[in-house]
Amino acid sequence: MPEKYTAESIKILKGLEAVRKRPGMYIGSTGKSGLHHLIYEVVDNSVDEAIAGYCDWIRIELLRDNSVKVSDNGRGIPVDIHPEAKKSALEVVMTTLHAGGKFSRDSYRISGGLHGVGVSVVNALSEWLEVLVHKNGRIYRQRYERGVPVTKVEMIGKTDKTGTVVWFKPDPEIFTTLEFDSDILINRFRELAFLNPGLEIEFVDEKNEEKLKFKFDGGIVEFVKFLNRGRTPLHRDIIYVSGSHGEIKVELAMQYTTGYDERIRTYVNNINTVEGGTHLTAFKTTLTRIMNDYARRLNIFKKNGQGFQGSDVREGLTAVLSIMMKEPQFEGQTKAKLGNEEAFEAVSKVVRERLIEYFDINEKVLKVIIDKAFKALKAREAARKAREMVRRKNVLESTSLPGKLADCSSNDLESTELFIVEGDSAGGSAKQGRDRNFQAILPLRGKILNVEKASFEKLLKNEQINDIIIAVGTGIGEDFDVSKLRYGKIIIMTDADVDGAHIRTLLLTLFYRYMPELIKNGRIYIALPPLYRVSHGKEEVYAYDEEELKEILRRFREKGKEPTVQRYKGLGEMNPEQLWETTMNPENRKLIKVTIENAEVANRIFEILMGSDVDDRKKFITRHALKVGNLDI
Repeated sequence: MPEKYTAESIKILKGLEAVRKRPGMYIGSTGKSGLHHLIYEVVDNSVDEAIAGYCDWIRIELLRDNSVKVSDNGRGIPVDIHPEAKKSALEVVMTTLHAGGKFSRDSYRISGGLHGVGVSVVNALSEWLEVLVHKNGRIYRQRYERGVPVTKVEMIGKTDKTGTVVWFKPDPEIFTTLEFDSDILINRFRELAFLNPGLEIEFVDEKNEEKLKFKFDGGIVEFVKFLNRGRTPLHRDIIYVSGSHGEIKVELAMQYTTGYDERIRTYVNNINTVEGGTHLTAFKTTLTRIMNDYARRLNIFKKNGQGFQGSDVREGLTAVLSIMMKEPQFEGQTKAKLGNEEAFEAVSKVVRERLIEYFDINEKVLKVIIDKAFKALKAREAARKAREMVRRKNVLESTSLPGKLADCSSNDLESTELFIVEGDSAGGSAKQGRDRNFQAILPLRGKILNVEKASFEKLLKNEQINDIIIAVGTGIGEDFDVSKLRYGKIIIMTDADVDGAHIRTLLLTLFYRYMPELIKNGRIYIALPPLYRVSHGKEEVYAYDEEELKEILRRFREKGKEPTVQRYKGLGEMNPEQLWETTMNPENRKLIKVTIENAEVANRIFEILMGSDVDDRKKFITRHALKVGNLDI
């Protein structure tokens, strides 16, 4: 019988219950990204005080018990009685969705936290939260547990300071992880300091015994300089332009390098719009038009109808575009993409006028940039010919594909798998051990090209990269077409050693840079081969990490058996049957799906590991050295 569906079936969630019931609606996820979002919501409130001109210092502390304390020297949250709610404004702000100063133009003309759900959501999703307000010469305090006040707003002392302290501990009933990643947080706080000249941000991580201070009086000019560390600039001075149109303030800093990739960061009211929007479109369109106008004036183009495409004028460009505006319209709570048409108009006007002023005075810089763009144009034409060769090769060799590829017989996308395997020896074992119906094998010899440092043309001429592109079937870059994907899963299978990790990183860099849709669609996986084979007589068990090995040995010894332990240093040490049983058999194997929870963080890690800045890479490795699970020396 169906269950009764009556008025009693309709549940009304009161206060912050809705947040605890559906946390993903408010912070995106209950994993690592959502956990970090809690800190961002609190810090953004302090930054909004800085934008309004009332705060120049913020301190964030990660404490040993996984609690977080955020302090600032702003005005302090109001504590007087709210006229409608008939209770302290502090309690209203902390316990009511869509309540805050951001909805009043008198309090904040420009703000990042526009939805008004920030700090109350943090409160709802915390095991406990305490807030201290320094205001009117007094210190006020209130404590909450899972969003519910457990004390009144109390006056607990006197002070000569102003500001707010929010101290909270994320709720283990809500989050799947309670471990903060200091690298993710450091990147964000450094970014905020760049975007707000004169604002000092302190970061303290008690567990890692780390203390950092960020303050950049040069603003986004220093940001571009920071992003270009380890790169060779084409012109010494960083181009900086700014201006206002209507009530929108526009700032742009940019510098070209000898590299091939473009890196453009865009922000609205300090919010990193990772998916761009109208402001980014305006900048790209305006820059392309300006460069084409100057190039034609200088008679650069040799053929009629020739001109720069956007990718030509942005090759090697590093730029930071920051705008401040009232009531920006974002796509969703994640605020990843700006939708305001007035932002397009403002950025177009300011960037066009100010860049033309700059280039009219700095003609040498202009000519260097146009020369770079023209070389990019010629490389693009050469790359187009190389792509056509790849396409022709793909068509002509469609029966055999790359010579090294052992294809599968099935054409069903969702059931097929491509294993990209390190080394001919392991490739041979994988070919023999696989299920030929749905598993294809592509062995690689040695280390592949570092695409982080290579031009697109060089990438297309690399035999190993070409083999991967043809085998996957989608093409890359402008030619990427996910509908041509030949396998449902693409599985990277390398040795569990330093070289294997390097090859795995190189392959992930290739997919991230040139086929990111495959990662976003959950098509890329990493195979986890076992590290140990534990045997006694005919009985054998495999261990995938040190903890599992200890547990297996304990079980054997409880039965009075002293087993033999074999440490696998490479895939080639396993015979085809063992490789199938441990690493390729869908019933037994362990795979890691590659995801990008935060594209910007992933991008930065790739740059550190694969880029040119040795000092940056050394610091990253030093910070993470104690987290390494398996290291072969």
